[in-house]
Amino acid sequence: MSTVAITNQTESVVEDHRVEWVKSLPFLGVHLACLTAFFTGVSWKAAALCFALYVIRMFGITAGYHRYFAHRSYRTSRFFQFVMAWIGCSAVQKGPLWWASHHRHHHQHSDQEKDVHSPEREGFWWSHVGWILCSKYEATDFNAIKDFAKYPELRLLDRFHVVPGVLLAVACFLLMGWQGLVWGFFISTVLLYHGTFVINSLCHMFGRVRYKTTDTSRNSLLLALITLGEGWHNNHHYYATSTNMGFFWWEIDVSYYTLKTLSFFGLVWDIKKPPQRVLEATQA
Repeated sequence: MSTVAITNQTESVVEDHRVEWVKSLPFLGVHLACLTAFFTGVSWKAAALCFALYVIRMFGITAGYHRYFAHRSYRTSRFFQFVMAWIGCSAVQKGPLWWASHHRHHHQHSDQEKDVHSPEREGFWWSHVGWILCSKYEATDFNAIKDFAKYPELRLLDRFHVVPGVLLAVACFLLMGWQGLVWGFFISTVLLYHGTFVINSLCHMFGRVRYKTTDTSRNSLLLALITLGEGWHNNHHYYATSTNMGFFWWEIDVSYYTLKTLSFFGLVWDIKKPPQRVLEATQA
């Protein structure tokens, strides 16, 4: 390859990885807003609100955006899929179609050249948050999510994905004033951001490998606790269509336990689990 070609390729990569600082101001602003906690103080009620909204919205991401919209690992009604999409949107991580379409692309090219967030190829910063702050992956790839893009209500929610988050912020303020807004929304949201992002970054860098896969996915109990079960990432990359990511009884998976409970009430059904051949597969 000529020097000119290498230079052009390098410039292209730099351009692709350029952070759009103006467009990223809301994301950065949510982080800075957390500092106002020094002025509002904290109470047990505010801390409880922060924790509750973290868990509920993390479930919207893990069980909704990820296990349902990205992988279709269980079935539900049209109404409840909208409920899950709304809860996921309230985590302020863009819309369900955007999220799921990019995640499907990640699985197709995990840790390969076309992977959108590979720490193996692009480093921690890019895989953790850099790819979200550039404009390259701003659009929703509707071709990658045709099965759900056919629902007009999901397309509408994907377009106006900020609405659930804004309404939640208003509700936190009305419920508990400035302290509720700061702890219930801003701090909880930032914890959600990085709780989710560590699966893209740290779960490809640290942890244990059970199964041989084509990527660097790993299992982590700590990250599984933080993300309601997503930390069993090596399991997931080995058999992605399973509703449960904790394949064995000792692998804690709160999202799966919750979905299983919802199935008793008929809200979800056809929950998929890994077959015995997967559980007994040759380990790495």
